[in-house]
Amino acid sequence: MLRNKIVQASLLWLVCIAGAQAVDPQKQVAPIDEIVVLVNDDVITRHELDERVEMVTRQLKKQGTALPEASILEKQILERMITERLQSQFAKETGLRIDDTQLDRALNRIAQQNGIATLSEFRGRLEKDGVEFDKFREEIRAEIATSRLREREVDSKLVISDNEADSFIANQEKQTGQGVEYHLAHIFIVVPEQASADVIRTSKKRADDALAQLYGGAEFAQVAAGFSDAKDALTGGDLGWRPADRIAMLFLDELKKMKPGAVSPILRSPNGFHIVKLIEKRSKDVPILISQTHVRHILIKTSELVPEKVARDRLLAIKRAIDNGANFAEQARSFSEDGSAAQGGDLGWISPGDTVPEFEAGMNALQVGQISDAVQSGFGWHLIQVTERRDTDMSIEQKRQQARQAIRSMKSDENWQDWLRQLRDRAYIEYRIEQAN
Repeated sequence: MLRNKIVQASLLWLVCIAGAQAVDPQKQVAPIDEIVVLVNDDVITRHELDERVEMVTRQLKKQGTALPEASILEKQILERMITERLQSQFAKETGLRIDDTQLDRALNRIAQQNGIATLSEFRGRLEKDGVEFDKFREEIRAEIATSRLREREVDSKLVISDNEADSFIANQEKQTGQGVEYHLAHIFIVVPEQASADVIRTSKKRADDALAQLYGGAEFAQVAAGFSDAKDALTGGDLGWRPADRIAMLFLDELKKMKPGAVSPILRSPNGFHIVKLIEKRSKDVPILISQTHVRHILIKTSELVPEKVARDRLLAIKRAIDNGANFAEQARSFSEDGSAAQGGDLGWISPGDTVPEFEAGMNALQVGQISDAVQSGFGWHLIQVTERRDTDMSIEQKRQQARQAIRSMKSDENWQDWLRQLRDRAYIEYRIEQAN
């Protein structure tokens, strides 16, 4: 067992120290790195934790965000590191890998989004800002893996019926004005599933303490960084602009009473306690036209038995056949592993947001009639062909699709938090440092 190995290693280290002191009492022995948490068969060390705290502190200072108390910030960061480690372990156990080619493509996209032409120039810019490129590279690899994990374990399993969408539309039209958007920030204090009364009281006390600091004049971003369990805590809890139909009614009922700059009381949901700040509110006309794309595709899925390279090679062989005159629809019926195979890969008319970002980006880059190169998403490798494009009026079906997206977004967040809690419940976690309440 890991704990026995740790004990044996510690004993061996003590023997080595004693032997070294016997030979040369003046000689100093470098201390072994302290283990702060055991996470299943892995560990988080003091050096790793201190490194992350230093990095986050540097980021907060650069953003001009006041720092929370050091012990609170360290605890927040440690909990995130534990969650990241558990996700990484599960990804490896289930065969999810992000290879260097995928990683380099992602890094190039990030560089281009920041107006930097080459990866080497991007590396130089990061290192000039004090960011170690190799560590940044591995952080991006972990973020991509988390995104793929969420798509596979949560998003791909969500199903929203027409009745559910229609009910959502009717409720939103009754409760809100059309075209209203809110700029929000939030603080989220998680309550674990089946938590004891003591745990719930502890979480409620954290929420009370956070609200007291806000009412005392503390900056919202500082309090969010110190208290919130949400992923965006270290960026001040800012959720950006959201239309009313994509905000949970729990929040919306309060927001309608609030003025810009106001902070809500503590709100209770099944997942925990929330505090919401209304930064701004604006009206936006509902668009008359939307752009739609008629598209078809061929999907080759990846799995433990079909590695990414094998799946991609299969897809490229299909593309070569199509380039040499084979019919796209017939190839889709024969080889595609998507539910659309029987329809020759036809997905019908697609609106913005209907597909995962990687697919949508690949689709949008094509001219009508053009066939893409291999495009990767969390589902596998796609060959995409755009057959038509159009601008269309808003319709009940489009409203339904927007409603499905709003419901999917809310359900995805809730189900992802549930999935992470279950992952943590199954894990062995042992703290080797004292945890503040």
